[in-house]
Amino acid sequence: MSSHLSPYLSFRDNAREAMDFYQSVLGGEVAYTTFGEFNASEEPAENDKIMHAELTTPSGYSLMAADTPGSMELSTGSSVSMSLFGDDMAELTGFWEKLVVGGTVTMPLELAPWGDTFGMVTDKFGTEWMVNISGTPAS
Repeated sequence: MSSHLSPYLSFRDNAREAMDFYQSVLGGEVAYTTFGEFNASEEPAENDKIMHAELTTPSGYSLMAADTPGSMELSTGSSVSMSLFGDDMAELTGFWEKLVVGGTVTMPLELAPWGDTFGMVTDKFGTEWMVNISGTPAS
């Protein structure tokens, strides 16, 4: 088996909602496992919470997430941003338009000094995203 690197997002009680949202943005299929399926929580109220979710998309993206149990600290804020980039203007603009719904645009999606179209948004779940659409570099 080859190695892979995938972002793994942590949530407090809304991992399923977040992953359903990311599926609506990026497409693909999400597989869910709950704490209850593996008797992994001593709190019966957490049995339906997500122990592990993985979104696999037709573009080859893999995004994972879980609910953080109430007995564990959930650290918020980080120096990590999700980055979507490439040269497919329609696809990447479509992702952007869906990510900004309910989110906060940090930098509008527009022509950047390096010649690409670039924008930054924090989505409605608090995840930071950068979108970079390759263009013709400025002379």
